[in-house]
Amino acid sequence: MGLDRRAFLGSSAVTGAAVAWTGAAAAPAAAAPSAPGSRPGRTYAFTVMGTTDLHGNVFNWDYFTDREFDDKAHNDVGLAKISTLVEQVRAEKGRCNTLLIDAGDTIQGTQLSYYYAKVDPITARRGPVHPMAQAMNAIGYDAAALGNHEFNYGIPVLRKFQEQCDFPLLGANAVDARSLRPAFPPYSMHRLRTPHGRDVKVAVLGLTNPGIAIWDKAHVQGKMAFPGLEEQAAKYVPRLRSMGADVVIVSAHSGSSGTSSYGDQLPYVENAAGLVAEQVPGIDAILVGHAHTEIPEYRVRNKATGKDVVLSEPLKWGQRLTLFDFELSWERGRWSVASVSAKVLNSNTVPEDPKIVRLLSDEHRKVVEYVNQVIGTSTQAMSSAEGPVKDVPIIDLINHVQAETVKGALAGTEWAALPVLSQASCFSRTAVIPEGKVTLRDAAGLYPFENTLEARILTGAQVKEYLEYSARYFVRTAPDAVVDPARLTNAEGIPDYNYDAVYGLVYDVDIAQPVGSRITGLSFGGRPVDPQERFVLAVNNYRASGGGAFPHVAGAKQVWANSDEIRNTIISWVKAKGTVDPAGFASVGWRLTRAGVPVF
Repeated sequence: MGLDRRAFLGSSAVTGAAVAWTGAAAAPAAAAPSAPGSRPGRTYAFTVMGTTDLHGNVFNWDYFTDREFDDKAHNDVGLAKISTLVEQVRAEKGRCNTLLIDAGDTIQGTQLSYYYAKVDPITARRGPVHPMAQAMNAIGYDAAALGNHEFNYGIPVLRKFQEQCDFPLLGANAVDARSLRPAFPPYSMHRLRTPHGRDVKVAVLGLTNPGIAIWDKAHVQGKMAFPGLEEQAAKYVPRLRSMGADVVIVSAHSGSSGTSSYGDQLPYVENAAGLVAEQVPGIDAILVGHAHTEIPEYRVRNKATGKDVVLSEPLKWGQRLTLFDFELSWERGRWSVASVSAKVLNSNTVPEDPKIVRLLSDEHRKVVEYVNQVIGTSTQAMSSAEGPVKDVPIIDLINHVQAETVKGALAGTEWAALPVLSQASCFSRTAVIPEGKVTLRDAAGLYPFENTLEARILTGAQVKEYLEYSARYFVRTAPDAVVDPARLTNAEGIPDYNYDAVYGLVYDVDIAQPVGSRITGLSFGGRPVDPQERFVLAVNNYRASGGGAFPHVAGAKQVWANSDEIRNTIISWVKAKGTVDPAGFASVGWRLTRAGVPVF
């Protein structure tokens, strides 16, 4: 795989560095207040702003509901809001005293980003410029790390997006699979002019998530490899210091918890930002991404230096903007970091930037028209609101389409006689199929992820263990306890998308029992499941590749795989059928019980 020419323009193929002399031609900044014990006028302050997990959100708009975004906390989303906050910070600090970076997951997540990857793709000859590239260029980003979802649409789409960005996409641990040389620039260097002393050199090291190797195996296998974050940070941070970096910032698409969601499928930690701070000396701050949590400021003591490294993670989708405030002092002929602090700003406190709204209004209009096209009708309304605690028809619809698709694909093969099961989760508690006309956005709203479909072989015993693992999601509740549906789920922080209901079986989940002993009455076709019996499981590629660390499935034999998104498969099914009738697919296959008594 060749390395991108533009990304490496003027840089070494070995280091892959992107050099951006930010602020070099700007007027000198005003001096910051003098630090205690320093000579007057020998300090300098600057601010690094950060976003992460933008996931295709430009506007404060929900394309699945076709109205302004809102949630229980009344958060707002989108780069148009972020742009207003950024301009406010630049006005306060002085533009030449600021940098703006991102920690990845940029081009996947909304119908806006899907449209320009699949419907009117940026890779087409004379194709459009991606709305996220347009917005981020207009706002003036200085650098961005790669996220794992950057790879969802394949490397050609990512490379085209990279070409369209006026800033470098960084990934020190994204390397060519054969040469092990950087496939993207590992870092960028930025120069800030000060009123005295030499300019401040700020290095931004980009780190992405090693889970890409399994989550997007179909796109990257044999082309790219993704070594651990700590390993690559330990390689590059000393190099950046030797190049004269006064400040080293890491933009890491990796959470801070030190945990992994894919079990032992890879030897690297998924959420390694905290470990990088602890183990690699020479880092001043880390912009954290991937975990979709809000961390205004989190300090980690580096084991080698004893100094604190400041971490911050702004909330996803452009809901927050992180500010790292640095104060430097001039000592012994060089700049040194005197203090670092971090905080987040809430995008719901400002209006959208009219500049961004004008820039992308046509793209927004096209996507709204696209998602509102009618593709069929439904005999009754269906909702996912109770999906986490009940077997509801709308989740059965996903499973039915998946199972039917796999059965059709395996017809005439040696696997055709095996019974087909299917797994699905309640991906969104607000998904709705209305009675009457069904639009593309209604169907797409059932499946907001770009997952594809696979078929794997599991035994009855393995299926039961799979279900037991899934049932960890429920909070253990005694038979005589008062039931509050809002408190039954997400035990130990398990997200909704990591609770799988398996379609084609009948079983109870006894939430009065401890984890590992909850699945009772497991049957198929009216008889108990034989532990040795073989089943085909229709499963999404995230789960099949180890996502969620479910047992057995990642190592199970694959008998079929599809490159089309499950969301598109559902849309195509609705178009083909014309009418969605739950009577043809809905059934109560699983239920919650306590000591054998149904909860609902």
